[in-house]
Amino acid sequence: MNSQKRAIGFTKGTQFSNGYVVGDALYVAGQQGPDSSGRVAGVDIALQTTNAIGAVKKVAEEAGFQMADIVSVTVYVTDLNDVPKMNEVYRELMPDPKPARAAVLVAGLIGGAKVEISAIAVRQ
Repeated sequence: MNSQKRAIGFTKGTQFSNGYVVGDALYVAGQQGPDSSGRVAGVDIALQTTNAIGAVKKVAEEAGFQMADIVSVTVYVTDLNDVPKMNEVYRELMPDPKPARAAVLVAGLIGGAKVEISAIAVRQ
């Protein structure tokens, strides 16, 4: 087993890496998918979900993984009423077969985001 470790998307002075490769696995930190200004992408759950999945994809690709390598996802949402719309976008953007998933209702997210997505990928 390859036990090499490498940080993805770490900038000195920040609090965390966007991902971490350990051997053939990638652990993607919670991604909110900000807009081009670096702020939460409006109040629309569909746009925020699209951007969060896009951010997960960016981390995966930077680490040399593909979206099809993702085996587990955790989605954090702040409003139960947003789950159907989030699910619609998720179904459209996540490749089949869909990864295992947990969805967690939380009281709030940093920056006022409505959704945050973390993932684990395993290279095939």
